[in-house]
Amino acid sequence: MAQPTTDSDIAVLGAGSWGTALAVVLARNGYRSFLWGRDPARMARMAHERTNALYLPGVPFPDGLYLREDLAALAQECGRFLVAVPSEVFRTTLEALAPHAAPTAIVASATKGLEPGSGRLLSDVCVAALGAGRGIGVISGPTFAREVARGLPAAMTVAAREPATAEAIAAWLRNDHLRVYTSQDVVGVQLGGAIKNIMAIATGISDGLALGANARAALITRGLAEIQRLGQALGGRPETFMGLAGMGDLVLTCTDDQSRNRQVGLALGQGGSLRTTLAQLGQVAEGVGTAREVRALAHRLGVDMPITEEVYRVLYEGLPPRDAVAALLRREPKQEKL
Repeated sequence: MAQPTTDSDIAVLGAGSWGTALAVVLARNGYRSFLWGRDPARMARMAHERTNALYLPGVPFPDGLYLREDLAALAQECGRFLVAVPSEVFRTTLEALAPHAAPTAIVASATKGLEPGSGRLLSDVCVAALGAGRGIGVISGPTFAREVARGLPAAMTVAAREPATAEAIAAWLRNDHLRVYTSQDVVGVQLGGAIKNIMAIATGISDGLALGANARAALITRGLAEIQRLGQALGGRPETFMGLAGMGDLVLTCTDDQSRNRQVGLALGQGGSLRTTLAQLGQVAEGVGTAREVRALAHRLGVDMPITEEVYRVLYEGLPPRDAVAALLRREPKQEKL
């Protein structure tokens, strides 16, 4: 029988590295933290070993972190959820949650991507799957799961249309190591977190080709311009893209090899195939699917995104990475602007 929901119960959906790190933070913050995953055998193994040896090795589970396999039963125990599943199963996970979640449930997306096939923001997917009456927020910012789980200093942003919802979600996560800001720019925070993954693939390709620090800096800077152009076209606020969910996350993901998307770019720049690279990675690199969705959005809105275009061509049209770089360099000279 499910236990009554209490103010100390929060569920994290998705037992990958980021979902596990969030569940660890919540438990350390004094909440009863429930981590749900789709693979019963793996969840049972994690419950026995009290660690996620596959995705977050070396981080023991604190007291107060519980493993769950039954999503319907979990929804009866908890009224607050962080969703950290890959974007490709984001909608189906929420649709499975919807019939069992309380009308007062608060749901925050911690997935950095767009819905495959539709290009929709994941906050919009939340509304479609759960209904408009729920408290819905999003989490983004420059955070690697391993460092957050180890308690190293970090900062992130929680956005929700209602300030009270953003503040409630932020309060779950704040502690002496993790500084959490709030925002009402749900669009900008999500787009910054999603598009930076494309730019991480681009800078990874550049470094895989050994093109140097100058090229990397140029790609990061012009990548930010692309994020701002599309973000503002969709209603994001300019200042958001200069903050944690924009510039902060972009710099982190483009410059550190903990980034899965950067690893994909590095492998492609060094001559590896996409299929082999993704198989070896063992986790989802959201930038691969996001490149397809963002390119389609940019074409539909008439927004110029040349780096995104070339990354798409490398990923989906087999363009050699060096030819993609040459295409960017051949572009017509112009004044620097967004």
